[in-house]
Amino acid sequence: MIPQEIIRRKRDGKTLAADEIAGFIAALTRNEITEGQAAAFAMAVFFRGMSRDETVALTLAMRDSGTVLKWGGLGRPIADKHSTGGVGDNVSLMLAPIVASCGLAVPMISGRGLGHTGGTLDKLQSIPGYNVMPDEALLRRVVEKVGCAIIGQTTALAPADRRLYAIRDVTATVESVPLITASILSKKLAAGLGSLVLDVKVGNGAFMESMEEAEVLARSLVEVANGAGLKTAALLTDMNQPLADAAGNGLEIVNCLKFLSGLKAGSRLEAVVMAEAAEMLVQAGLFRDLRHAEENARRALSSGEAKERFGRMVHALGGPADFCDRPDAYLERAPASLHVPAPRDGYLASYDTRGLGLAVVELGGGRKRAADSIDHRVGINGFLALGTQVSKGEPIATVHAKNQEDAERIARDVAVFCTIADAPPAASPVVLKRIG
Repeated sequence: MIPQEIIRRKRDGKTLAADEIAGFIAALTRNEITEGQAAAFAMAVFFRGMSRDETVALTLAMRDSGTVLKWGGLGRPIADKHSTGGVGDNVSLMLAPIVASCGLAVPMISGRGLGHTGGTLDKLQSIPGYNVMPDEALLRRVVEKVGCAIIGQTTALAPADRRLYAIRDVTATVESVPLITASILSKKLAAGLGSLVLDVKVGNGAFMESMEEAEVLARSLVEVANGAGLKTAALLTDMNQPLADAAGNGLEIVNCLKFLSGLKAGSRLEAVVMAEAAEMLVQAGLFRDLRHAEENARRALSSGEAKERFGRMVHALGGPADFCDRPDAYLERAPASLHVPAPRDGYLASYDTRGLGLAVVELGGGRKRAADSIDHRVGINGFLALGTQVSKGEPIATVHAKNQEDAERIARDVAVFCTIADAPPAASPVVLKRIG
């Protein structure tokens, strides 16, 4: 395998054979590929694309670059979900314990914040002691005893993905659909899953802003996953407003506990969680149809079993044993907070959702550089749903900041990101389409 020949063939629009792709990725894993060669390969794929078979080969090669977990003897179907990311998207926090309560085993490999979107691992690190990078032995114990473990990608899982992603991040090749597909699925396949549900976000707070873009990505993910032997379906969900009524790490943990306590019934967040829970349970073969699956998911929530299981997961991974009962004793509060008043009477008509996510980053709740630390206290909560009627001066959100100056500055920005109109916007569903 000569790296520059692989790069040249893809540069010229040729179809690469599976063994060519496997050889290139194996050499990348062994550090036999230079940074320049890896960057050139990524750019060639960005411009020339890959066929379904090429993307399957790339995904499997990246999966096989490290450890592939085996779960024999567990006695539960192994399942997971993945979201392409959004603002206030904390679905994973509630979904994992709900479906674990219904009989699934969920080794959920999650990520950190990317751009304007929050990261599940950053949210969980708001909890003192929570270990997002356990070794394989601890991961297995938690999944066996609790049924779910939300953790980060270990050094043993798909190491080729980590190297290639770091290169894509600095060479403007992140948006390549084949590279996104292989990156997401290689980690999921390495986790030893039997089935997967994907949540592909659409709208002004998503990476894919149009339905057309989102469908291209969703179809690529579903086709490649199934081509690699992983039973998969995707839901396209709306991200033209924050999904939860909070954005920011500690604030979203609070939101999670309220959800698991039954205090978010009827919300857009609940609709997405329940739709994805039902999909996961049916995909894994535990229920014959979505209606029965959702009924069982709702029972796990209303009975308190899902909340109890979340607490057990937190404790098993190093967090406080009484976290769910006494979250205020463990979650730090921001020193300053400030309401964002409605500028006039009317209806909340639109959000610049990406702007709101970037406002959280400006507060310190996200990273501008990879080395930046996270302030888990800060964020924005109290978002009203689109279509809500408001009076002038009524709070439409609340900013939580490390000081009053930041609170005032970001509150002014948030006011600009919210549009008040004389009439409510047309209602739209949160779950837009299913592919699979």
